[in-house]
Amino acid sequence: MNDPSLAGASAEPRLTSLSHGGGCGCKIAPAVLSDLLARARGASPLPIPERLLVGIETSDDAAVWKLDDRQAIVATTDFFMPIVDDPYDFGRIAATNALSDIYAMGARPLFALALVGMPIAVLSAATIARILEGGQAACSAAGIPIAGGHTIDSVEPIYGLVAIGSVAPDAVLANRGAREGDLVVLGKPLGVGVYSARLKKHGLNDVDYAEMIATTTQLNAVGSALSGIDGVHALTDVTGFGLFGHLLEMCRGAALDATLDLAAVPFLSQARAFALDGSITGASHRNLASYGHELAICARHDPVERLLLSDPQTSGGLLVAVAPEAVDDVLDRFRGEGFGKAAAIGRFTAVGGTMPRVVMG
Repeated sequence: MNDPSLAGASAEPRLTSLSHGGGCGCKIAPAVLSDLLARARGASPLPIPERLLVGIETSDDAAVWKLDDRQAIVATTDFFMPIVDDPYDFGRIAATNALSDIYAMGARPLFALALVGMPIAVLSAATIARILEGGQAACSAAGIPIAGGHTIDSVEPIYGLVAIGSVAPDAVLANRGAREGDLVVLGKPLGVGVYSARLKKHGLNDVDYAEMIATTTQLNAVGSALSGIDGVHALTDVTGFGLFGHLLEMCRGAALDATLDLAAVPFLSQARAFALDGSITGASHRNLASYGHELAICARHDPVERLLLSDPQTSGGLLVAVAPEAVDDVLDRFRGEGFGKAAAIGRFTAVGGTMPRVVMG
């Protein structure tokens, strides 16, 4: 069975049945988003303020505004439709995912605002309250309050956060700072999109569901500590565009290639089996269609492997560019925070073609 806590629940519809897509799989495809942003910038181009240390230029995880020489404010927002049917788990996952963008800048969260859209005529007040309680639990685990928010009556259930954090201006870890020779470290295993597709179509047993919840509700708080390690040059998190997509963002920002070692990439225990059985999200195909021309993949890798690496991750792991001499320190930090599958999965190299690429030989 899936979502074991729902046994014997009322006749309310499953949360996932009310959404056309779940979690970060709801994201607009990378190519479409790029076109939309280009059109918006072209319509009213504005100079970039000097205090805006990080904006939309390299598709980074959050905006960073310098207050003074000692402090900068980090701001982000993230929200989506249900990826699971248990309302409390949905709230925890959505809040954990939103806070990840603060940690992915090397920052610490300060407070959050809730973004809530619910079909009031369809879901009970008790169910909606459980979603909010789940979000509150994730923020409490991060040590921050939810200080306000905004609610609307919507057709599909939507929940997420505006998250505000702080960081020293010289400690910001943007996604564009990778250097040639840096290793690529991934903090969490891949496969959340595959598990969510499996849950929606066939359900998950108790063990597989627990594995999915454990990874999607694990705060990426280790990101705050990574900003203090010499040799850590860039940081992002893996979400809706999959490993390929977010690694490509790092490559473009640094004008480098990245070579992946597939054998080193960690996956959830049943990810490959579920993928081979057809549990693939539509977002995986949209992702590949958007950036496939920026990949160099050896013919021996089958289509399922490509789809797993473009699988949309909800509340996915941090992706780190780190000098080889500092990689052991980085992995020790991850494992000390409970990220037992964190691994070095590749290396940044000089561009070998006409544009930055991800290479998988």
